[in-house]
Order: sequence, then C-alpha cells, then structure tokens
Amino acid sequence: MMERRPLKIVRVIGRLNIGGPAVHTVLLTASLNDGNIRSTLITGSVGRSEGDMLYFARQHGVNPVIVPALGREISWRDDLVAFWELYRLFVRERPDIVHTHTAKAGALGRLAAVLAGVPIRIHTFHGHVFHGYFGVIKTKLFLMIERLLAYFTTKIVAISTAQLAELSDRYRITRREKFAVIPLGLDLTPLLQVGRKGGSAEPGANEKAIAIGLIGRLVPIKNPQMAVAVLHRLRERVAGLDVVLVVAGNGELKSELQNMVGQAGLDGRVLFTGWKEDLSELYARLDLVIVTSLNEGTPVVLIEAMASALPFVATRVGGIPDLMVGAEKVVHGPGGRPLFSFFANGALVEAGNVEGFTAALDHILQNEAQRRCLGAVGRSFVSERFSKERLVRDTYALYQDCLQYDTGWGRKQAAPYEAGEALSSRKTI
Repeated sequence: MMERRPLKIVRVIGRLNIGGPAVHTVLLTASLNDGNIRSTLITGSVGRSEGDMLYFARQHGVNPVIVPALGREISWRDDLVAFWELYRLFVRERPDIVHTHTAKAGALGRLAAVLAGVPIRIHTFHGHVFHGYFGVIKTKLFLMIERLLAYFTTKIVAISTAQLAELSDRYRITRREKFAVIPLGLDLTPLLQVGRKGGSAEPGANEKAIAIGLIGRLVPIKNPQMAVAVLHRLRERVAGLDVVLVVAGNGELKSELQNMVGQAGLDGRVLFTGWKEDLSELYARLDLVIVTSLNEGTPVVLIEAMASALPFVATRVGGIPDLMVGAEKVVHGPGGRPLFSFFANGALVEAGNVEGFTAALDHILQNEAQRRCLGAVGRSFVSERFSKERLVRDTYALYQDCLQYDTGWGRKQAAPYEAGEALSSRKTI
C-alpha cells in the first residue's frame, strides 16, 4: 500500500520587512510543519531603507526560499521573472495549498498557482492599497485585479471584522461568504512579562521623561510627520511637561523627519533609535505608544504595546477600532466639536487631526494611575485573542475546511492540530 505524503503548504509573501505580515507568516510556517504537514515560505528581497526580518525567520527555524524579483516595487520585468519562478516551484512541488500574503505576492502567487493547477488558493489581506497609496485610476485598476483574483481564490482572509466590511461591502472584492476572519497572532510571552523600567529607551536621555513610542516604517502611509507635529503642539499646550518621542524604525521619510525636528526646536526631544530586535527592552522603557497612520490593517505595534501593559493613542483607520475595549466616550472641544474618543485601553482620533491627537495624549499623560489602568485592560484583552496558538488553530481549521474539496492529488487530511504542540520547521523546496 502506497504511503500517503504529508499535506504540503507553500506560503508566499512579498518580502520579510519589519512588520506584522512577516511575523505572521514566519510563525505560521514554523508552527504548521511536522510529520503530517510540510510548510515552505517563499519571499522576495527587502528594500534598502527597510529593516530585514530574515533573522526572525531563522530564529524560528524557517529558511525561506528567496525569489529576488519578488520585491516591493512594481516592475514588469521583475514581476514576470517572479511569476515564472513561482510557477516552476509550484509545478515541481505540487503543493496542496498556496497561501499568499500582501498585495504583490498575492497577485503573482495566485496567478501562478492557478496555472500550475494548485487545488487550494488562499490569500490574506494584512492591509490593502485601496486608500492612501495611489491615485484614482491606479486604485481602480488594482480593485479590478483583486476582484478578478478573488474569482480564482478558494478563501480570502481578513484580519479583522472592520477589514472584512471594507473589503466586502465598501470595495466589493467578492461576496462575504468567501471571506474568513482570522486575527493576527503573535508570540506574546516575553511582552506579557514586561514591567516598566523607566527611561526613554536611549542612553543619555532624561530617565524621568515620559517616553512616547512611534514604532514602525517611516513611510508616507504611516504619516510619521504627524507625530512630530503633535509633540510640538503638546509641548506648547502643556507647560513643563517633560516628554520625549522615541522613533523606533527606519524608512524613506527619516531625513524629512529629522529636518522637521530641527525646525520645530525639538532637538533632544525626539530620539531616532532605528530598528530594535529586543522588543521587550524597548517597550519596557516606554509610557505610551502612538499610531498616526492614514491606513492600516491591524497594527502589530498596538498588540505588542497592550501585551506590554501600555496605553495608546491611534488614528481611527482600518482594523484599529476592533482593538478598542469598553464603551466609547467622545470628548468634545470648544464649540462642541468632537476631539477624540476615549476607551478602557486607549484613545482614537480621526486621521490627520493634530489637535484631537494632542488633546488625547494630554488627557492620558496627565494621570499616571490612569495610564497603568489602561495598560492593564489592554494586556488582559490581547493575551489570548492575539496569541500565536490561537492563530495556528484558526488557520489550520481554515485549511481543513478548504480540504473538504477533492484535490484530485490523492492527498490525505492531516491530523488535527493541538494547541501547544512542538512542531519543527524545515526548508522543503
């Protein structure tokens, strides 16, 4: 009797740059890999100004297959090369499932999977490029492409209910029945043990200063300029408030931000630390985290901040409202106009509203006991909902659901995944 081969999963992501999608794909590849399942991760090259998380993959025993042409920028030549390489890999390895992540990898990976005859094709939207990235014509083109790709996709994964509503109802990518919602999952254990050490995450800085963290890529969609504008306004609004902004990240806007800091007279009040691999050490030295983005999926930084018992102020975009706990209390300014919304774990402000963001920060920073309470609520909220174990269980359940279809390749459904199992990871292509 012929022995049936393990279930084969190939996961494709455009690049392993610093951020949630890279963490997400590495953890899934590492966890769903044992005698019954073989997972492979394919990725492209990281841009010069971006942080590279290849170290994170290797720490988890994942050795990705690198397709250099599968990068961030759109290039007809590189995209054709990447498509052909993906197609050849799929034909040779005959995976049961191709699971793509991020826009470009989702397009090229799904097209290659269709032509290679891969039975099950799944795509995860971590964010989307339908707002804040391109002009009207290019955005409409990308919407048409995504709607066409959805027709050939077995399941589409949204990482929050708010994102599902956007993709299905606002942008009409496909019918709701074709979607599944699987929130992000992270290895939160080190962050759940974080205790406040004090300081500003940078040697030589005032250890008594209140430290606000802006963590992530310094690119237009993240709108980091707003953080500098808010800090300037905050120092004007609250005399004597000793606060520093810790910018942990790199990107194309770093020079512009440094110029803004000098022009605003904030030298010494904004600390550029670059990427930090030791996240628990970074979060331990912060008092609060901010997100100023124009568009988001579910920001990993907010999950990490809550796991570290930190409150936050963020813009009301994408899946961020799904992270709020408790009843919403709208705080109004002069003339009765709404400034920000206060919750049990942090505050939300409309995108681009510097005045409202400043008021929200002022409201939270004035009371240390309140900050501790907000942080405690956030930590309790994320500890189970966004754990790595829950992510793996949910994703495996989705795979099993899709495998009810006959693949025609004689494969066998793998044994049920049990939370907490120690699953090895290896390169299989």
